[in-house]
Amino acid sequence: MEGIHEILTALSSDTSLRGDVLATIIHVEGSAYQKEGTSMLFRGDGTRVGMLSAGCLETDLSHRVQAARNEGTARTVRYDMREEDDLSWGHGAGCNGVIIHVLLEPVDVFLRDQLRKLKFHLDNGNRVTMIKKLTNEFAVSDYLFLSDDLHHFGKWHGPVSRELKSLINNLHQAFPKSGMRFLTELSATVYLHSFEPKPRLIVFGAGEDAVPLVKFASHAGFKVIIADWRSAVCTKVNFPDADHLLVGYPRETIPLLDLTRFDSVLIFTDQFQLDKELVNQLKNLELSYLGLLGPSSWAQLLLDGEKSPVHISCPAGLPIGAEGPEEIAISIVAELIQRQRKENDQKVVSVERK
Repeated sequence: MEGIHEILTALSSDTSLRGDVLATIIHVEGSAYQKEGTSMLFRGDGTRVGMLSAGCLETDLSHRVQAARNEGTARTVRYDMREEDDLSWGHGAGCNGVIIHVLLEPVDVFLRDQLRKLKFHLDNGNRVTMIKKLTNEFAVSDYLFLSDDLHHFGKWHGPVSRELKSLINNLHQAFPKSGMRFLTELSATVYLHSFEPKPRLIVFGAGEDAVPLVKFASHAGFKVIIADWRSAVCTKVNFPDADHLLVGYPRETIPLLDLTRFDSVLIFTDQFQLDKELVNQLKNLELSYLGLLGPSSWAQLLLDGEKSPVHISCPAGLPIGAEGPEEIAISIVAELIQRQRKENDQKVVSVERK
């Protein structure tokens, strides 16, 4: 999942200016460990948030970051790690034979404020498309963020017209992959990227078997919500990695969730009647994923013999022979990631076919 969420959280929780520098992969030629749009934060105290490679770039980048920090200006670094280049820092796993452009941006007061606005929109479930106008030296002259509900912010010379907003929206539809491209409309090379909100995972049931699932899913980049009718177990103490806790029976909590086709749901109540109630209320909703514990016969029992909808996974998780809560949690999170990747790939293929 996108590491930008961890970076935005780090920036929002720290009000001091510490010489932070944001590093972003804006162009890749070849097969790289990370793709365009991946970001990493180099903090002024020497700590880092996120990663750009399998260790190929970070050491060299830390020196270049200091130069960008001292000058206070954005710059792009080009790494050519093809075999004919004898550079020891470019010979790690996933690095050989690759050309990578990394944009370094010192995080000043204004950029920090814009990134906090980005976090606000993402936290509220809005996708945000960003366009950065690049100079001939691949520094940033202008940048603009546009949310799906058409709120804009950033640093853009000239008016942000309706035509410009329409152009950015059309670019996202035409180019779902991040990267650099020349736009005749702006007579400039731009870097385009769309930030997606964290995918939501709603877990019904706060039993002990859900603890590792919530932990692993949260660390994998999901926004996790726990719902349970028992206030004694649905607590932050038991689920410190959960983003939200909802106490109540399904008929009380489901209306509060505003479920969409982007959401994944897991039913972990260990109670037949509650599982049945949840399945009856959720089976006809358009969800990304609906997972049930237990064998496939369990789904048939809950559905009273009806045909199981395609988005229901029972048993939940990839078939890795998992045993115990931790292994089962790993198999489920792996399946969730697989679903996310397939959906993203389908979007790209759909656009390429047009």
